[in-house]
Amino acid sequence: MMTSRQRVLLALEHREPDRVPIFLGTSGATTMNMRAYERLRAYLGIPGTARTFWRSFQYALMDEEVLVRFHSDGRPLIPGAPPSKLACDISENRFVDAWGITWQRNAGNHYFDMVEHPLASSGLDDIQRYPWPDVSHAGRFSGLRQTARAIQEAGYAVVALSGITPFETGHMLRGMDNWMCDLVDNHEFVHAFMRKVTDLQLAAALRLIEEAGDHIDLISVADDLGSQKAPLISPGMYRQLIKPYHAEIFAAIKARTSAKVFFHTCGNVYSLIPDLIDAGVDVLNPVHVSAGDMGDTARLKREFGQQLCFCGAIDTQHVLPHGSPEDVRAEVRRRIADLAPGGGYFLSAVHCLQPDVPPANVVAMFDEALAAGKYPVGIAR
Repeated sequence: MMTSRQRVLLALEHREPDRVPIFLGTSGATTMNMRAYERLRAYLGIPGTARTFWRSFQYALMDEEVLVRFHSDGRPLIPGAPPSKLACDISENRFVDAWGITWQRNAGNHYFDMVEHPLASSGLDDIQRYPWPDVSHAGRFSGLRQTARAIQEAGYAVVALSGITPFETGHMLRGMDNWMCDLVDNHEFVHAFMRKVTDLQLAAALRLIEEAGDHIDLISVADDLGSQKAPLISPGMYRQLIKPYHAEIFAAIKARTSAKVFFHTCGNVYSLIPDLIDAGVDVLNPVHVSAGDMGDTARLKREFGQQLCFCGAIDTQHVLPHGSPEDVRAEVRRRIADLAPGGGYFLSAVHCLQPDVPPANVVAMFDEALAAGKYPVGIAR
């Protein structure tokens, strides 16, 4: 019988395993919001207290019992928090993270929002003077080799969370308005900032690889480049200001490990996909099907499926929160039919499941994935 890891490795090679691999809880984008997860646990009758692995966005660290129940084929490998002179708790609903960003959760919200951007008023000289977190500190990675090896020995694929987000770090530290203006007419600052953040985050990723690289199957990188309708920046701007740093990071990773690059970027990034492939992306997540050109998953597979794997595609904006269980099952069958033939598809929701998704729809999604995802895929829609 094929193990989960064998299934994942075959799919990464664009070959057909016994069934479509399922990713649940392998990264922030493939898990659930804490409130949604608490509802699911209650629905399944699982006692205990839920835990989070990213406080800001309230991403749930899912229990092994739940991952087994829904046949998830991967497990996350998560480094510890970096030492920082800036991080502190202000109150239960307000804190400063390791990068110096202040987050606040307002009444009724399920997430924390960024409310203070520490480099919002900074100039070029401030980049070197800033008290950056020690993201490559050895203590963050202690014990990860043993953890990763245990995951693989249990038969699962290891998805390592690298913390690499250079483009997003720009708008998080500068504020979105400032960062967008920088990208238009402050290129010297952008390159200096991207150089500094790339060096920091890549050093951390290489420390992760040094510790556990021979037991890592995928390395998760995240940089949201799209909006609901189009990329946040033009392909030309991406090639000039961001792609060189992505390509450098991906090349350095691939020079040191056989792990594949699992790249998360929300929104309609259709026009950027050729550049992402050229930069070294192996798996595109989440296939944001409600965002413009990303909805035609048959075309994505036809145009890019020989070079790129896909993870996600089960609609989190409309079908999962508002559809019936049968609507969800139909969505699963549609995306499998479009993306699974020939391998290279990992079934997951488009993004972290929200509290408005009924637990019955979560169950329907993964139960149908198991039932309909068997190869050879031959699903009539």
